[in-house]
Amino acid sequence: MTSSMRGPICFAIMAALLMIVGFGQSWSVALSIINLCLISSIMALGLNMQWGYAGLFNVGVMGFAALGGVAAVLVSMPPIQEAWTAGGWDMLWTLAMLIGTVLAVLGVRRLVPSGGLRIILTLVVLLCGYGLIRVFFDPAADAIEDVNPAKTGYLGGLGLPILLAWPVGGLVAAGAAWLIAKIALGLRADYLAIATLGIAEIILAVLKNEDWLARGVKNVSGLERPVPYEVELQASAQFESRAHAIGMETVEASTILVKLCYAGLFLAVLVVIMVLAQKALHSPWGRMMRAIRDNEVSAEAMGKNVTRRHLEIFVIGGAVMGVAGAMLTTLDGQFTPGTYQPLRFTFLIWVMVIVGGSGNNWGAVLGGFFIWFIWIEAEPAGLWLMDFITSGLSPESALRAHLLQGAAYMRLCVMGLILLLALRFAPRGLIPEPVRR
Repeated sequence: MTSSMRGPICFAIMAALLMIVGFGQSWSVALSIINLCLISSIMALGLNMQWGYAGLFNVGVMGFAALGGVAAVLVSMPPIQEAWTAGGWDMLWTLAMLIGTVLAVLGVRRLVPSGGLRIILTLVVLLCGYGLIRVFFDPAADAIEDVNPAKTGYLGGLGLPILLAWPVGGLVAAGAAWLIAKIALGLRADYLAIATLGIAEIILAVLKNEDWLARGVKNVSGLERPVPYEVELQASAQFESRAHAIGMETVEASTILVKLCYAGLFLAVLVVIMVLAQKALHSPWGRMMRAIRDNEVSAEAMGKNVTRRHLEIFVIGGAVMGVAGAMLTTLDGQFTPGTYQPLRFTFLIWVMVIVGGSGNNWGAVLGGFFIWFIWIEAEPAGLWLMDFITSGLSPESALRAHLLQGAAYMRLCVMGLILLLALRFAPRGLIPEPVRR
């Protein structure tokens, strides 16, 4: 198989697998898989920019996705007036104190020469700023969380359309990526991985414990939808007549239409990011990034600012992950910090990039579709396989019951097997990065 034909053939096989699910299970299931595949592909594109373009080993994908999710809450949910009255203004003073402390630290480090005096003044400013922040923050947080904690207990959001949360999620994640990059990019690859993982866990711990921000582990549900609701479609006589005209039940037709609307929105975002990523990859900037990735010493000797370029690509990749995180929260209709696990939001995304083809944007998209498809379908396939293998055993057999109960864990075994096979027989991925000479 030639390299030029490998990509189209792989995507054709992927399309065939999705059609098999549509005809064999249901089109509703197939569209659910497609929507999550689209979001996963965008996350994989963000990681591919960091690792495939620049060789930055980021295992904090979960943190960027979570920041995108909380952005959806802060943008789309209506403000809680009682909470703002109880402690909202003190929170604004807290933010002002935080900004003032940061500016004061920057001023000290800019104006005072390096040495012991600068260290002492920096510590004094930090301690004073911390004390002032706690004076406003602690009573404000307690007052906000006491406002009807069963239903609210947080400040709410801005009440804006949730589609605006997608770029806002990218901006929030980009800001966090900039801060992480300023701290950790000078570290060696293995230390960078540890730092990004630790910072991602810190982000998640904050989101779980600061109830005033987004209700913590009590979750935020009922987020606004950018697409129609099924019940609204089912109540429409015109929609019901059109559904019956094509031989479908109203409930099934409404579900499929809503998922198609989501798929159209997600596909539009993927296409925009893909076009921009391809243009950047093949631009002089992209060639410079790959040169830095392949040999930092030589690139630096040629006058390239390696640290600045790493900062740029880390921020861009983080922003893409933040957009995907906001999209995922929009699809779920709720923000649940407890669901952000490294297995789903870091390990799987890395497997998508590795199996699809590191350094190749098309490979990242293919990996997003293929790996998520396998992750979802491995469980029912494993259940069918165990049922077939144990069909000769008695229905009361303890072995049969144990194997059927363990079928859900087949996805973990299958994912590990796929990764091993990919590393052994296709170490550059299903669609490798083209080598230009």
